[in-house]
Amino acid sequence: MDAKVLIESFAEFARSKNVDRPTMIRILEDVFRAMIRKKFESDENFDVTINADQGDLEIFRYREIVDDNSEDIWDFDKISLSEAQKIEPDFEIGEEVYEKIELEDFGRRAVQMARQTLIQRIKDLEKDILYNKYEEQVGEIVSAEVYQILSREVLLIDQEGNELILPKGEQIPKDRFRKGDSVKAIVHRVDMSNGTPKIILSRTSPVFLERLFENEVPEVYDGLITIVKIVREPGERAKVAVESYDDRIDPVGACVGMKGSRIHAVVRELQNENIDVINYTENLDLYVSRALSPAKVSSLTIDHDTKRISVFLKPDQVSLAIGKGGYNIKLASRLVGFEIDVFRELNEHEEEDVLLSEFSDEIDAWILDELKKTGLDTAKSVLSLSAEDLTRRTELEEETILEIFRILKQEFEQ
Repeated sequence: MDAKVLIESFAEFARSKNVDRPTMIRILEDVFRAMIRKKFESDENFDVTINADQGDLEIFRYREIVDDNSEDIWDFDKISLSEAQKIEPDFEIGEEVYEKIELEDFGRRAVQMARQTLIQRIKDLEKDILYNKYEEQVGEIVSAEVYQILSREVLLIDQEGNELILPKGEQIPKDRFRKGDSVKAIVHRVDMSNGTPKIILSRTSPVFLERLFENEVPEVYDGLITIVKIVREPGERAKVAVESYDDRIDPVGACVGMKGSRIHAVVRELQNENIDVINYTENLDLYVSRALSPAKVSSLTIDHDTKRISVFLKPDQVSLAIGKGGYNIKLASRLVGFEIDVFRELNEHEEEDVLLSEFSDEIDAWILDELKKTGLDTAKSVLSLSAEDLTRRTELEEETILEIFRILKQEFEQ
């Protein structure tokens, strides 16, 4: 293979991979200089000129002529007078000899290795370009097409044919994909595995929800509204705390949009995830009350030492505060950074009621915890429900519930 064929084939391959001309020339020169070092020990006294467009390669070796008896005669950049005069009889000591080195001088094996090295260098460069491209896009939304659905992940391809990975744990539980579907997600991270970049996407990250708001709400994109914090139970519920430094802008109203037009687009993308948008405030009492929306808080006490908040609500608000599956209270706790305990507020006619904690000697702790999860914290609040209601709202068996009723009723009969 001559230099022209080698360079032209490499240049065509490099262009197909969108490698720019300066990078292409640099790779060619690096590979040829590596060949020179392998054959001549050093490339310091070599000029390498490449014209990739024409497929031209010129390699010149220059050495200083020294006396045949000189101590420097063995230096890589020196040549004896007698050797120099074999090239040109008129040469004299002190002059420089320029010799053109042909690619064939390196041997067929070396040229074949150079060709393989050039292709590998482009492939490595392509991986670096892909890694850097997506590393810069971490936290940004991308769209890609589903091309293979596996048990642990969904494989997608971008517009340039690069493979992206959406792991099962980064999918919304209600997500159902088919081959050819267009999927939106954020670039979660970029890993290197055996020299190959792995682009990991996510649809469960709070950042994904934040980017969706930026796309749908111009005031968020322009920075007029700030998203302070987002907490999510993907596919179920999310709470978004927002604030605006412009008194003329209602941050909640702007995010929700006219008749919910803006937030509906976000909800649809998240498989009907229920999204609560609340006004952020540094007033912790007010912030907690807003975080527990749609429940209305009657009163609360804050213990900064233990990072716990006791919230008191009217009986009909307790289940709203806890929410389906306990998501509302879990997300509210994460949003404000305190553990929230919900208590049923007693009115003047309920003073003789007894807290469930008083029955810890007769009822197992895990059973009491199961009742408290549903907002039941007093004996009468439990007795106000039927056995069927309790079976439906808890994971307790009917036999256990009937025994609870017996113990609680016995307390009031006494």
